Amino acid sequence: MKSIHSALVVSLAISSVNLAAQTPASQTTVLRASRMITISSQSVVRDAVIVVTGDKIVSAGSASSVTIPAGAKVVDLGDVTLLPGFIDAHTHIAGRTLGDPLADYASVKDYVGYAAILGVENARKTLMAGFTSIRVVGSSDFNDMAIRQAIEAGRAVGPRIEAAGHALGITGGHCDENGWKPGLLDRGPEEGVANGADEVRKAVRYQVKYGADVIKVCATGGVLSEGDAVGATQYSYEEMKAIVDEATKLERKVAAHAHGTEGIKIATRAGVASIEHGSFLDDEGARMMAQRGTILVPTLSAGSMVESFTKNGVLKGLRAEKAIAASAGIRKAVHLAAQRNVIIALGTDAGVVPHGTNAKEFGLMVDWGGLTPIQSLTAGTMNGAKLLGWEKRVGSIEAGKLADIVAVPGNPLDDIHRTEQVSFVMKGGVIYKGPGAIQ
Repeated sequence: MKSIHSALVVSLAISSVNLAAQTPASQTTVLRASRMITISSQSVVRDAVIVVTGDKIVSAGSASSVTIPAGAKVVDLGDVTLLPGFIDAHTHIAGRTLGDPLADYASVKDYVGYAAILGVENARKTLMAGFTSIRVVGSSDFNDMAIRQAIEAGRAVGPRIEAAGHALGITGGHCDENGWKPGLLDRGPEEGVANGADEVRKAVRYQVKYGADVIKVCATGGVLSEGDAVGATQYSYEEMKAIVDEATKLERKVAAHAHGTEGIKIATRAGVASIEHGSFLDDEGARMMAQRGTILVPTLSAGSMVESFTKNGVLKGLRAEKAIAASAGIRKAVHLAAQRNVIIALGTDAGVVPHGTNAKEFGLMVDWGGLTPIQSLTAGTMNGAKLLGWEKRVGSIEAGKLADIVAVPGNPLDDIHRTEQVSFVMKGGVIYKGPGAIQ
């Protein structure tokens, strides 16, 4: 408990400015732009107007159909497309990123709370890239909760966060810390390392006790972990079912890291809400996911990054072999998922990839995965909102929803890579980037 408290104190000390208090509840702002894609209606609205009062959207549509209230502050953004705030359903916001020379040693060299300090800057970069909501699927010492608290208290700038706490995994598996001498990092259910039905239930309860909004579980091996095969199953069906049942009782969804074919099926049968990565998805698994409504979060950005790091020698040996296999498989998996009508939500594995580059995933879903630009945009907005359970709050531009709005130059339906050039960011009615942004 001391480490949890320390992380919170360090993160909350980052700033004493209450950013949330800078937008009066009664203030009305009107956004104007050449075009808008609400996502709920997937066609382009020309000469777009959005009326925002406080933190909510009041109305949205073409200028001819929307009344601009007297005295409202009008922000004319010109030749841009207004979109709902982007959603990244797979991030690791706290700590070091892949490629940092100390990333592999963070667990034994970094002070408690240092990951949260790094996470504050990571969160700011993420928001400025247009991602107004994220899901953090695994963080040591509850650093994701510390960052979430700092943002919600208005003491740091960042996206709305759904946090998992520690990811759950078997002893020696992908969510454990391997490669160290015995006794150095021996962890238990409190840190997410749990075996058997009773221990995994305890692990779920412990994460929820300390603020987990979602439960992350490692169903198979991974690319960056030491000593495990990337596609090998780890938790049994009985253990996975115990995790899902316990999470469901506590009104939490489960996200399953799963590269391997059989691990994907075990997790899907057990009732997880999402499959993360899904590199070796086969037709049977895709049909099963579609039938059960299990969402795929493919993290193509991570596949691209580890592929690049393999080519330039940053990853070597078994890690490099796993990276090549997984990045090749994920391209096929996304095509197959789309063909079988599996719901796809955008996730980047930010932390493996640099924070603030999240929007590259939109282009990869089109260029690698074969999605259309509107399918890609839907994956990074409405589908993400559905996965996070926030579809009534965010994910589309509609009256009554939170005013999470971004702008990109030109038309992203013509060039999906426009999403990488976000020029305006509003989250909850507060402008963080572009004309009228808070200082």
